Order: sequence, then structure tokens, then C-alpha cells
Amino acid sequence: MEVKQTDDFEKGYMESKQDGYRTKRNFLWFIIPSLLGVFLFLFPIPYGGKITIGVGVLAETVQAYLEPFLPGLMTGILVVSAIVPIFAKAFQPSVIMNRPFMKQLFYIHPFWLVTRILGAVFALMTLFGIGPAVITSDVTGGTMLYALVPVLAAWFLFAGVLMPLLMQFGLMDFIGTMLRRVMRPVFKLPGRSSIDALASWMGAGTIGVLITTQQYEEGYYTKREASIIATNFSINSIAFSLVVISFIGLEEYFVPFYLTVVVAGLVAAFICPRIPPLSRKADTYYEGTGMRISEDTPEGVSDFQWGVDKALHKASQVKSLKEVGKQGAQTVLDIYFALIPLVMALGTVALIVAEFTPFFTYLSMPIVPLLQWMGIPEAAQAAPAMLVGFADMFLPAVIGSGIESELTRFVIAAVSLTQLIYMSEIGVLLVKSKIPISVLELAVIFLQRTVITLPIIVVIAHFIF
Repeated sequence: MEVKQTDDFEKGYMESKQDGYRTKRNFLWFIIPSLLGVFLFLFPIPYGGKITIGVGVLAETVQAYLEPFLPGLMTGILVVSAIVPIFAKAFQPSVIMNRPFMKQLFYIHPFWLVTRILGAVFALMTLFGIGPAVITSDVTGGTMLYALVPVLAAWFLFAGVLMPLLMQFGLMDFIGTMLRRVMRPVFKLPGRSSIDALASWMGAGTIGVLITTQQYEEGYYTKREASIIATNFSINSIAFSLVVISFIGLEEYFVPFYLTVVVAGLVAAFICPRIPPLSRKADTYYEGTGMRISEDTPEGVSDFQWGVDKALHKASQVKSLKEVGKQGAQTVLDIYFALIPLVMALGTVALIVAEFTPFFTYLSMPIVPLLQWMGIPEAAQAAPAMLVGFADMFLPAVIGSGIESELTRFVIAAVSLTQLIYMSEIGVLLVKSKIPISVLELAVIFLQRTVITLPIIVVIAHFIF
């Protein structure tokens, strides 16, 4: 049953003033952390020849400094993440059982325990070069342990600690009130969801998913809204888009390429929430938290005034930076010990299927005539690239780089960036989260986004080439 926990605040604009939210302390508590959050997560910064965000600069600096040690360090964490739950299941020690966070982290369901063990085993095999090449190869376990896991470890270290700057001090409440008149009718979403998209666009899609899952668990998104945002607004960063177009050999077309991705992505974001499975998701809030949001503006009050008041109300609830820091630290620990082992396990399996089996080649055979009808050269070689992105987003670019036609390479790269869902990272994040969305639903949404965006991208590509 939902419990609306904002009624005391939303009885009226005058009441908010009487409650003392408009204080100097709350203004500073709202303005300073929020501006810092905007700078770190939403403000584009040129760095290392590309555009990133402040959190990205911090993450890449740490990653570069610790590069020789990160694979070994993360393997150690993966091993601990598997051993401690076995100990907890066997002995139920009070140090774990009497602490809610520790119990949630280590006293886990057998399925998650198996995935953690699998992730630890894959990491150990890859680190020491032991076992079959299908697991330890550079394109499977090697990609996960040496390319993806260090990036996630560095990014999530800072994102987890610093994300409260966006969410706890009133920024999302202010932005949500200001943008609800656009986001609600067009995308059927709260205005605050624009922050998730911006954080993804400037930083990384994983950051957008992390924000979305936390907002859902805190009662700011319904099941339907969280599912829509995570699968349609966790867009790829400008930096990653530049990497893809450069790898595929078309960097001189980056501007029309990225505009194509944006147009196709907006169309998909408009259509997908209106069709199953997303349209059938319940409009109810996370059980145990209830509804904590209302972006409606009272009569006679401007959106700006109401947005500020809601932000000040949110800021007034922050008691100390220590508490905020503790929450951020727990987020990082949850990612390191629960999420990254899952990424290592399922990501490696997904890459094994993509690289060492003909699964995606056979699956893509019906697409070949469609691509030929659309006038795509080398359709047979391009077809697997339309589906292999479900395993990992960079795989289509790997396949496409060997194709001669510039038009075909352009289409492959653009489609791969509009599909958004890939199991080596985003898919695992969503499966592990409390957002009620299954692997089968993720596969259906992946195909829907492919079907919607492919014709748009092909039409634009024919104009460009």
C-alpha cells in the first residue's frame, strides 16, 4: 500500500513558509551542494582530448594512477564478496546479522551467491591466465577484468560518494518542478528524470541507471517510471560516442552522427513508454517507501517559487554531511561487493556467447533481407551487429570496423548507441536493482528500440552518404 509522505509539505505554499524552510541555512544547504553537483555531474569539461564531466576527470585520474593494480585489487574484492556470504550462511555471525546493511550485503539469496562465486572464479582465472581461453581470452574475461571492471570501479567510487549532491540537497526537486510541464506530457515522466538523462549524456549511462535506481528506492519514481527512465534515458555519453565513431573510422562525421543518434533516441523514448512491456508496468511506488514526490504547483504560485520551496524543504532534511557521506560510502560498498561481481560473471558469459558461438549470426539471419531492402551494402556482414549489442555495446563497432561501406558502418555505430541495453553492464545493473524488470523484458525493449531507430538512422544515412 502506498503512503504519501509529502502531504505535510504540500498542504500549501504559505504553510511551507510557516514551517521555517526559508532560512539562510537551508538556502546555503541547497545552493552550494547543488552547484557543486551540477559542476561534477552535468557540466561538460574538455579533458584528454574529449568531453567529459568532473566525476569523469576524477575517475580517469585515479584509474590511470592505479591502472597496474586495479585488476588485482578488484579480483581480491570479488573473492571476498564470494567468501563472506558463504561464512555468513554457515555461521550467521552477529557482526553481519545484527547490522541491517551488512546483512543485506552478505546474507544473500543462493542465486546471487552463485553469481558472486562465478565472478570471482572468472576473475582469478583471467588474472592468472589459468583455464580455457574461452574464459580468459582478451575478448571475454580479459575485456571484463582489464577494460570494464576498472572503469566501473573508478567511476562508481566517485559517483557513489558524490551523487547525494544531486539528490539530497534539493536540486532534483527544483529541476523536477521546473521541467514537469515538458517531461510529463511528452515522455510520461516526472521532470526530475531530466537529471538522469543529463548525467548519462555528459558522463556515462551507468551513472544515469544508478541515479534512477536510488530515486526509485527512495519513492520518487513509480515502477513504470523507473523502468522507462532506465531503459530509455540512460543514454551514452558524448565521450563514448566519440570513441565508437572513431573506432569505426568515421570521426569526421561525428556531428551529423551524434545528431542522428539524438533524433532516433528521442523518437524511441517517445514511443517505447507507450507500448508493452513498459506501458503495462504498474504505476505504484517501491513497497516500504511509498510516494515521496509531487511536482504539481499550487494555484497562484509560480513554478520557480514552488521549485525553490521544495528544494529548501529537501535541504532542511539533511542533518549532517557525515550522514550523507555514510550513505555514499554504503552505495560504493554495495556496488563493489554486490554489483561488480555480477557484472564480471554475467558480462563474461555474454561475451563468450557473442564471441565464441554462432548464436547472434543465426539469430540475425532474418534481418539480412530487411537490410538489403533498405539499401544497406554488405547486409549479411552487418546483420549480426544489429543484435550483438545486447551482449556488449562495443561489439557492433568491432564487427562494423571490418566493413568497407561507410554508410553501413555509420548505421551500425548509430544503432548500437540507440539500443542502450547491453547485458555486460546496463542490463546487469538493472537485473541487480530493485526495479521490476526482467532479462526477457530487457531483450524485448532492446528489439523495440532497434526496430524503431533503425529506419530513422538508415534514412538519415542515405542523405549523408
